[in-house]
Amino acid sequence: MGNRSGVLELAVLGLLHEAPMHGYELRKRVNAQFGWGRVLSFGSLYPCLKAMLRNGLISADAGTPDAGRRQKIVYTITADGKDHFASAMHDAGPSAWEDDTFGVRFSFFGRTDPATRLRILEGRRARMEERLANFRAAMSRTAERVDAYTLELQRHGLESAEREVRWLNELIDGERRQQRPPDQQQPPATPPN
Repeated sequence: MGNRSGVLELAVLGLLHEAPMHGYELRKRVNAQFGWGRVLSFGSLYPCLKAMLRNGLISADAGTPDAGRRQKIVYTITADGKDHFASAMHDAGPSAWEDDTFGVRFSFFGRTDPATRLRILEGRRARMEERLANFRAAMSRTAERVDAYTLELQRHGLESAEREVRWLNELIDGERRQQRPPDQQQPPATPPN
């Protein structure tokens, strides 16, 4: 699942789980919901849709043509597609917390069981803590040899990783609180004034 086409397949299946859509609508939703760095092109989407059709994960129906326009093909997730999506969402291996995959997986956490969510969040946190250590090591080695802009870029990377680790810690704490039996739950700490 670590490759971009596997991530796109998961995103499409997740969106079609909500409702049938035509290609243009799918492209808009993928770009809006997952905020990929570059805009998803039809040249990436349609080959993915064709492969998913061949594999029986989705079906395609020609809709009614708009006045003077081509018919829009409406894609729907199949039972095999739902099973494939559920299986993919249960996978909590390293590909689930990589940069290319994590955002898509996270956006469908509502359809993921609590134990899998926790494993993915903990894996992502470990990955980000590793990245944090690498940023710190690189900055200490190169601080005197790089120009101010490179140093600022390194600092930006460090701050972004620190912010994500804090966010992940909050999410993990929340997941753990939800998994405790009600008699063992502690009230959340109140923030100081």
